[in-house]
Amino acid sequence: MGSPPSFLVLSLFVLSFCLTGNADQITSDARGIMINGERKIFISGSIHYPRSTPEMWPDLIQKSKDGGLNTIETYVFWDLHEPQRRQYDFTGNRDLVRFIKAIQAQGLYAVLRIGPYVCAEWTYGGFPVWLHNQPGIQLRTNNTVYMSEMQTFTTMIVDMMKKEQLFASQGGPIIISQIENEYGTVMGAYHDAGVQYLNWCAQMAAALDTGVPWIMCKQDNAPQPMINTCNGYYCDQFTPNNPNSPKMWTENWTGWFKNWGGSDPHRTAEDIAFSVARFYQLGGTFQNYYMYHGGTNFGRTAGGPYITTSYDYDAPLNEYGNKNQPKWGHLRDLHLLLLSMEKALTYGEVKNVDYGTQTSATIYCYQGKSSCFFGNSNADRDVTINYGGVNYTIPAWSVSILPDCSNEVYNTAKVNSQYSTFVKKGSEAENEPNSLQWTWRGETIQYITPGRFTASELLDQKTVVEDTSDYLYYMTSVDISNDDPIWGKDLTLSVNTSGHILHAFVNGEHIGYQYALLGQFEFQFRRSITLQLGKNDITLLSATVGLTNVGPYFDMVNQGIHGPVQIIASNGSADIIKDLSNNQWKIFLGRARYNQWKSDNLPVNRSFVWYKTTFDAPPGEDPVVVDLMGLGKGEAWVNGNNLGRYWPSYIAGGEGCSPDCDYRGPYNAEKCNTNCGNPSQRWYHVPRSFLASTDNRLVLFEEFGGNPSSVTFQTDCWERLCQCSAISGIKFASFGDPQGTCGKPFATGSQVFEKGTCEAADALSIIQKLCVGKYSCSIDVSEQILGPAGCTADTKRLAVEAIC
Repeated sequence: MGSPPSFLVLSLFVLSFCLTGNADQITSDARGIMINGERKIFISGSIHYPRSTPEMWPDLIQKSKDGGLNTIETYVFWDLHEPQRRQYDFTGNRDLVRFIKAIQAQGLYAVLRIGPYVCAEWTYGGFPVWLHNQPGIQLRTNNTVYMSEMQTFTTMIVDMMKKEQLFASQGGPIIISQIENEYGTVMGAYHDAGVQYLNWCAQMAAALDTGVPWIMCKQDNAPQPMINTCNGYYCDQFTPNNPNSPKMWTENWTGWFKNWGGSDPHRTAEDIAFSVARFYQLGGTFQNYYMYHGGTNFGRTAGGPYITTSYDYDAPLNEYGNKNQPKWGHLRDLHLLLLSMEKALTYGEVKNVDYGTQTSATIYCYQGKSSCFFGNSNADRDVTINYGGVNYTIPAWSVSILPDCSNEVYNTAKVNSQYSTFVKKGSEAENEPNSLQWTWRGETIQYITPGRFTASELLDQKTVVEDTSDYLYYMTSVDISNDDPIWGKDLTLSVNTSGHILHAFVNGEHIGYQYALLGQFEFQFRRSITLQLGKNDITLLSATVGLTNVGPYFDMVNQGIHGPVQIIASNGSADIIKDLSNNQWKIFLGRARYNQWKSDNLPVNRSFVWYKTTFDAPPGEDPVVVDLMGLGKGEAWVNGNNLGRYWPSYIAGGEGCSPDCDYRGPYNAEKCNTNCGNPSQRWYHVPRSFLASTDNRLVLFEEFGGNPSSVTFQTDCWERLCQCSAISGIKFASFGDPQGTCGKPFATGSQVFEKGTCEAADALSIIQKLCVGKYSCSIDVSEQILGPAGCTADTKRLAVEAIC
């Protein structure tokens, strides 16, 4: 089937989803989830409510619906809702009920993954850290203290949903709930206690009587009535552990998360579409994208260690809520086609034909009509098969879908959706100066007596902080006399830590810092020091960058300074060691003492400095980002809202990236990476709901030392160039100052952009010559290529509307 003669990729099928508000009976069998006895297929996407803002939710859900989803899935984050034991918070972006009702308002179903362990690259796996200090507790095992707390929270969430009539059995949108999460990957480490805990989870959940099915993902031995499900890049070969359970895929990973020190992972539209089509070809009836919108790890929620503030995940909707093309559009066309085949897929008779050479056909026959999937799992070879006397060529690593078993309507390797490239634009706010005007204040150590704790050992950071701060001070003193064997020697301070970052102070002087490299989170800090006769104060500041969130016994991973802490004196062939590990340590939270704000002598490349400025909001509706290039590491706030940790000084490794990616063959998180040799994260999301039109306040805490003079506010704008079977024409092109709103959907029969006050005279003809007739087109946007634009402004822009 050829491409439509338009720059729009026209939807072939129009479907609507409607929830009536009447109570539904939700059941399941081997062919799918049933609503009131009628089987359906579900195409779902994960959107985590706290990784966006309530003002963003309707737009994200609408774009998901427009993308062909009929279901939204979310975790429930225990640590956000119960930050202190029995003190609950469901305000702002923690308003779970509001989020579920926003899903319901747009006629979509919901899947509630209560857990309450979520992993999710979220600090401490979503558990509140106060659990760690409950006497006698062990997490995620047959432990009465933990199970009591877990049951209390899970029951509270279920009761909250029941009170608001949000389960489908009450007329609400929630059709499925989940208890625990990927426990099968760690259960063996807990031995018999793990099995007992698993069975308890199932019994506890079933007794909550939600009226909807419960699932357990990656749990091959999930007890009935739990439904076990698959997570991964490919789940077409997954088989449930019960022949009466439907084949469900709770996490189809659309990309991967990003680490500090890591490059940007990408998964191609062709490969993810192949995985989805194969899943439904081979009997799947529920598939969920993880993530459909990844969003932002605001505040200190990023887990890890070393997970970035961005949780973009290369999802169909990017971190800021814009459509990630061509992924969004290519998947939308697949979703609409699959949903149009719902009856055949859930009720039809199934016939499989194996053509050999990793090529197969699956035929669904229903009410005298047939629908076909032709799949080719070869990573490097196109294959031609004969079906019904007609030859069909299936490209390598692709699935062709023929709803009538005659005409190919969709092939996963043939992308006919528009392509987009995201660019950052300057603020252009009126009255905004060319550079921000900063004030600053320093921070110095003030010895607090007594500290929050005094101990004769080095305490685990989680135990003291309970995740209320990244920072914990450990302070002790050393008395040196004339007859001390280390006096007069060359001295080294040596500290073993797993706190991720260590700063050391001797007698109030900052002698340096060191941070763990990605994946090597235990390290030894060593610095030369000078001590004085008499009392010497040794202060160590430990900083975490996200608590461990995954693995067996992850809650027992030491965070902070575990020692030994030693002063080592060089003495020829033998060193003299003074071990401070069992000294009396004053251990206290927070930062010590703030100085007054100043406007002169702005310091740069200095540790422990606060910076403050004001700015106007960029005009328009495009998402706002702040470019923190030039800074070291710290945290950022806009109008009191914590944007998260920043660390632009951490540069991604210089190997493993490529501008090209072959979608063919199995995907992994290292296959298709970009951004090597650049900051792991440079731009940080500032939701527009955080902003007033003018006089907004940005505050930075700079831990390592940097220069704020290059900090700017920009908008995330997507410029598009259609990529399809061929570019047949250029509808509009202007290089200069074309007018138009970036990031808006194309309107049929109208153009998005208009000519501005200046433009290069030959830009249209040059682009036509370069692009028409080609599958894709890359242009160097410069006057050398496109000609002089005659603009007085330094910044020039190219706007193109291409016809496929």
